[in-house]
Amino acid sequence: MAPNASDDSATAADADELRAARRRKAARYVVPATVVGVAAATIGLVPALADSGDPDLPKISAQELVEKIAASDVQQLSGTVKITTDLGLPDLGGLESSLGSAAGPSGSGDGSSADPSSKLTELASGTHTLRVAADGENKQKVSLLEDAAEYSLIHNGKDVWGYDSKSNSVFHTTASEQAGKPKGELPATPKDLAEDALKAADKTTSITVEGTAQVAGRDAYRLVIKPKDKDTTVGQITVAVDSKTGLPLKFTLTPASGGAAVVDAGFTQVSFAQPAASTFDFTPPKGAKVEEEDASKAPGHAEHFGKEQRKDLDKGSAELGKTGPEGLNVIGDGWDSIATFDTGGKGVPSGAEVGGDAGSFLDSLGDKVSGGFGQGTVFKTRLINALITDDGKVYVGAVTKDALVKAADAGK
Repeated sequence: MAPNASDDSATAADADELRAARRRKAARYVVPATVVGVAAATIGLVPALADSGDPDLPKISAQELVEKIAASDVQQLSGTVKITTDLGLPDLGGLESSLGSAAGPSGSGDGSSADPSSKLTELASGTHTLRVAADGENKQKVSLLEDAAEYSLIHNGKDVWGYDSKSNSVFHTTASEQAGKPKGELPATPKDLAEDALKAADKTTSITVEGTAQVAGRDAYRLVIKPKDKDTTVGQITVAVDSKTGLPLKFTLTPASGGAAVVDAGFTQVSFAQPAASTFDFTPPKGAKVEEEDASKAPGHAEHFGKEQRKDLDKGSAELGKTGPEGLNVIGDGWDSIATFDTGGKGVPSGAEVGGDAGSFLDSLGDKVSGGFGQGTVFKTRLINALITDDGKVYVGAVTKDALVKAADAGK
């Protein structure tokens, strides 16, 4: 590593300043990509994005680097982002094909395969390549490249188009009038992911600068965010920040348990030149089936999984209950936050009760637990764990199994 590491830690005041800056200035270049919404909490990067060098850059403190990110105002860019998901889920076996058949030919139930919400599950595992482009706050595009096919989500002015080339189907809705963006904007780039992590920075977080890196041919500083909470499953987050523009180029989240990254998203190519205007043009192809939708009125679509909901969760706010499941509350704050709600029904059936591939899948995910609350099952990944009690209460968070049981006991 180049000798520019800093032991400075960002304080709570620094985090407050960052949040204020974020309120003053929207991240205008970000693609409003519901299709990559899973990236907020469930992505890991391929080894091909390993650093290609340690450039010698001027020393910078953690506070100065956080301020540089907040001040970044890149509005024009194009590039390629590589994403790999590694939640440590077991092999779905025959369950995956069974679910696909039940969903219909497009795998999305009754809806169009071009509907962004139908693409979320595809990013829950494996390696994916995204092409992104932006020209100000009213023109963004993200394309998910698949085998012999492509899915694109385009925002151009008031129109938002989703197009699935495999099925030749089109989804169309209109952007929110607020800031000229469609509702339901979700993370599509390392900048989104980095800002979501930084806004949670408080007394429970250590933020330092630890060396440099080169990402997509750009010199960058390495900002390291480490939770101090002992019950969280998050080990640390590393953000490669472009030394000139302050734009996060790469985001890596490693679990407290060690091993491969769970969340790691970064550019393999990036340009800050203005994209061609034609990049954002879209006309439904001949013969394509077009689904028109008012996203603001669709409970299963974008706005219900957007940034505002995640902000509430990050703050540990009871206001989340207004947009999330009825009766949802948040216990604690910071990295140890646990969301809880009552389904009003019974707990999860055992694998033996379900039977078949689905039953085997349930058993592979769940651990039976008991405590003062009674009995239940903890469903686990390398990042997010959830306890569902036998009487239908749910506790979920980026915390350990023991923390969930403790929360259930306290809530009894």
